[in-house]
Amino acid sequence: MIAAIRRIPPLALIVFISCSLLIGLVWSIEAARSTNRHALANAAAQRQAQALSRAYAEQLRRGIGELDQITLTLKYYWEHTRGSVSLEDQAEHGMYPKSDGLYVLIVDSKGDTVSGTLPARVAVSDREYFRVHQAGRASGLYISEPYIGRTTGKQVLAFSRALRKPDGSFDGVVMVAVEAPYLAAFYDRSSLGEQDFIAVHRADGEFLAAKVGGTLDGNNARLFPAPPRFDQASGLKALDASQFADGAARLVAWQRLSGYPLTATVGLAAADIQAGADDASDHARQTALGVTALLAVAGFCGIVASLRAAERARREARVKDTYRLATDSAREGFFMIRSIADEHGEIVDFVVQDCNERGAAFVGFGRDELLGMRFRELYRGAALSKVMGIFRLAMDTGFHEDEFMARRDRGGRPLWLQRKLVRSEDALAMTVRDISDAKAHAQALARLACEDALTTLHNRHWLMQTMPQSLEAARAGGRQLALLFFDLDDFKNVNNTLGHAAGDDLLRLTALRLRAALRPGDHAVRLGGDEFTVVLEQVDSVDDVARITERVIAALGEPFVLSDGSRHEVHASIGISMFPDDGNDADTLLKHADIAMYAVKAGGKGQYRFYQPALSASLVQRLALEQALRDAVDEDQFVLHYQPRVDAVTGELRSMEALVRWQHPLRGLVGPLEFIGVAESMGLIEALGCQVADKVCRQLRAWQADGLPLVPVSINVSARQFNHGDVPGMIARCMSRHGVPASLLEVELTESCMLATDRPVADELTALKALGIKLLVDDFGTGYSSLSQLQQLDLDVLKVDRAFTAQLRNGREGMAFFRAIVSMAHVLRMSVVAEGVENAEELAILQDLGCDEVQGYYVSRPLPAAAAARLLRAGSLFPALLQSA
Repeated sequence: MIAAIRRIPPLALIVFISCSLLIGLVWSIEAARSTNRHALANAAAQRQAQALSRAYAEQLRRGIGELDQITLTLKYYWEHTRGSVSLEDQAEHGMYPKSDGLYVLIVDSKGDTVSGTLPARVAVSDREYFRVHQAGRASGLYISEPYIGRTTGKQVLAFSRALRKPDGSFDGVVMVAVEAPYLAAFYDRSSLGEQDFIAVHRADGEFLAAKVGGTLDGNNARLFPAPPRFDQASGLKALDASQFADGAARLVAWQRLSGYPLTATVGLAAADIQAGADDASDHARQTALGVTALLAVAGFCGIVASLRAAERARREARVKDTYRLATDSAREGFFMIRSIADEHGEIVDFVVQDCNERGAAFVGFGRDELLGMRFRELYRGAALSKVMGIFRLAMDTGFHEDEFMARRDRGGRPLWLQRKLVRSEDALAMTVRDISDAKAHAQALARLACEDALTTLHNRHWLMQTMPQSLEAARAGGRQLALLFFDLDDFKNVNNTLGHAAGDDLLRLTALRLRAALRPGDHAVRLGGDEFTVVLEQVDSVDDVARITERVIAALGEPFVLSDGSRHEVHASIGISMFPDDGNDADTLLKHADIAMYAVKAGGKGQYRFYQPALSASLVQRLALEQALRDAVDEDQFVLHYQPRVDAVTGELRSMEALVRWQHPLRGLVGPLEFIGVAESMGLIEALGCQVADKVCRQLRAWQADGLPLVPVSINVSARQFNHGDVPGMIARCMSRHGVPASLLEVELTESCMLATDRPVADELTALKALGIKLLVDDFGTGYSSLSQLQQLDLDVLKVDRAFTAQLRNGREGMAFFRAIVSMAHVLRMSVVAEGVENAEELAILQDLGCDEVQGYYVSRPLPAAAAARLLRAGSLFPALLQSA
């Protein structure tokens, strides 16, 4: 037997053994993969179940939170209005969804319905939730067990709160009822298998609702024979078939709701979990059978071929590889390096057996000089250790490839070489290629990718690439790092007035000054546009950061002289975030520095501010206000109130000032102090001004159609509207659209409009006068206007700020100052209106001082249009006021 085996050619044995081993390997791999598939399927199902339970719990929490909010709101209004709440009226106005699945009730202390959205009134004194609240066993929201509704005949759940009298005694219950499947309907997921389910339970295990296989079901008999109890807030458990009424094993995940005594449960059928893995394993086994058959045929053919080949010839026992490594004309350097070992077989050195002239030149020798030299003759110290380590590694692995800088040429240019080592028995074949040009090109591209083309500062790409290393170094060294974020205030004015070339010139000058203001080792980055950031790595305290920031602000605050000779003054508003206090990554630090910069701009530009967590909340409120204000302008949520101006002596109605109010859908009527400044900063003041002018003209037309005696109505126009909008054209279009004469319109402008030195504003004032519209100076005395400016502009009325009116009762100085204003205005043929008249004493003083008109709460508060119409009919607001004066 042994002799017969020996006569078999070695190649035939090798083929037979190899095929057998391959067949065994194929089936071993398949068995391992099958086990892995089932393990992966189970792990994926666990993650899916936990994710579904968390998602379902969050959706339940939000949905129940909305129901809870209804009970809280009704409880508040019922207790604070002493029962004057009508749910029927609210339902008619659409305050509750009209779906069949939700009902709202208010019952008194006896359990009788007081108000509700059900078609009939019911008594609930026997209901579980009523008895719980009546007995005082629930301090907040109580979720009932399912019960059958008397009106609907369906299984419902009650979400209820107790009502209290002022003395704290029980006064009834406010309740929101939903059909039981409503809780399962919160989560609409069509991918549930036929035996998968989602369910919700109370903390005591009471089943509330479920969805099995995508179908809503309020009957727990299809799921659990007994209510489940979960001791932990969340978890995952595989339950066998005995735990379920339908006899199907499942993987169950649960998540307790935050703030509510409910548990969301998700169950995935065990059969479905492994179905995909079973199918894949069946397919793989079929493939393995095919491969086995193929290997068997190949083995048989190989054995036959080896037997035939053995009969014809003998193979050579050893094949020598002949290497032709290089020629002297090649561009690459070629070497044959032989290893030298000691008596223990350890490599102690290498010797150059052969090379070409190009390779020898890389090392700095001639070919004849280099042949036969050992590495210990070529290298010394650390260089020798490094080279020996590389070549020993190549001998161990059979291959090595790297790039290294050999030296610098006479011009200081680095010589970069690419080295490739391949083992051949006890030697290494080495090729060396000069890659200096490619390396220089790659480094140039990398530099360009990280450099801003306009300013040559670092760019955003560089910042995001290097910040992780900088933060890690600061973290390892226990040091702080500061990030400064800023842009140039009013930079757009330069771009818009002088063009982008001038803007680019200003940005280049900014980069130069920024570099000069920073310390060596600080990094300046241009993020884009006029946005810059500075990375300060070596800082010991916030005082260091503050000093550097002040230096940057001072450097950028000096006027810039552009290439065209023009001088421009811009300032930087800088926000600062600190690592690690304000963030642990670049994105967070940038965001917080941006928020701090936003706070600087809101409070006055050209300053700096460190980030504080409260700024984030302030920014969110500001952004919410801005979005709401945009919606208000788009949806025209503004109304006008009218405050009369009357003759100071006769009380005759002379004019009315239109004052805008925001009819907020949630907050009600909002005064102008909360939104006018924001509207100006957002650029919405022009659109708002157009709406106000159109509303005034429409109202004047309506009063005229009602036959009322009309007086002029004044409109407030801001300096921004004069600077960015065609105010005369806008008012002319409104008058033409509604057929209102110019004599019925007046324009009130602030003193800042009078300070404008550019001709367009003066031209707009002239155009308004040309239309026949009177011009009024509002809040006179609070700005910096001068007598010469009043002389230059053809104005009609001077409205003196209420601050001066309030000083009239404080002595002669206040009266003398007001008398001077009246005298000056009369010389300029302007009438005087005193604002903020609050009492009879002030009115009497103003009459003695010769004031022409008065306006203030003593005369009348701002009134809606209907009340203002009554003033028009009356025509005069006193003698009643004159008699009291």
